[in-house]
Amino acid sequence: MGDHIIEADNLGIRFVRNRRRQLRLREMFIHRGGRQPRASDFWPLRHVSFQIESGEAVGVIGKNGTGKSTLLRLIAGVLIPDEGGIRVRGAVAPLLELSAGFSNDLTGRENVHLVGSLHGLSAAFLKRTFDEIVDFAGPQVRDAIDTPVRHYSSGMKVRLGFSVISQLPHPILLMDEVMAVGDAEFRKKCYATIERMLAEGRTLVLVSHNENDLTRFCTRGLYFDAGQLRVDGTVREALDGYNNVVRT
Repeated sequence: MGDHIIEADNLGIRFVRNRRRQLRLREMFIHRGGRQPRASDFWPLRHVSFQIESGEAVGVIGKNGTGKSTLLRLIAGVLIPDEGGIRVRGAVAPLLELSAGFSNDLTGRENVHLVGSLHGLSAAFLKRTFDEIVDFAGPQVRDAIDTPVRHYSSGMKVRLGFSVISQLPHPILLMDEVMAVGDAEFRKKCYATIERMLAEGRTLVLVSHNENDLTRFCTRGLYFDAGQLRVDGTVREALDGYNNVVRT
């Protein structure tokens, strides 16, 4: 592998899918020692190769279930590939699945300190910037900052999660549909923050169905279909590949 900040080489990951994901206790006893429900292998991504340069803004495009979020988890190191490999040269600031890794049992305040510290932010830095983080997330989050996150709406989790992750100095930012649940005011603040990060030379990998967001930030696009990388080109070329399939 070369000197790219992110490099995937024949990347593949396999999940085991069971059509009967959850068995009742009675069914577990019935199947014990006998025939088990059939499981099948499923490859959300396979034979995927690409390189991303430092400072690039790359949109990951495709229908639901085509491996986009799985790719971000592989880049973040949350998942380990079964085939090939992926190399990431630099720390990653991940905002995945709306919540940035929050614990539902902890309050918003506790999650700010937990997630921030897990990503290397010092207790002194978090104490100094806490009000700024919460203010960015908005008055609804501030009013609930000492309430367990399980009671937050998905939009509140996104706002607080983005507020924490945007404080990280890491060179790579991963975003998965972050702005899809935010209101207009929050999106405006997000846009300004992302533009600042890109101006600083950060690398962005953005999963989104919003064509305006993709064309605003990304110059390059990766279009995935059925776990395969179909288009690696400009963001317009990737969007055209996606739209051509959606229209058929």
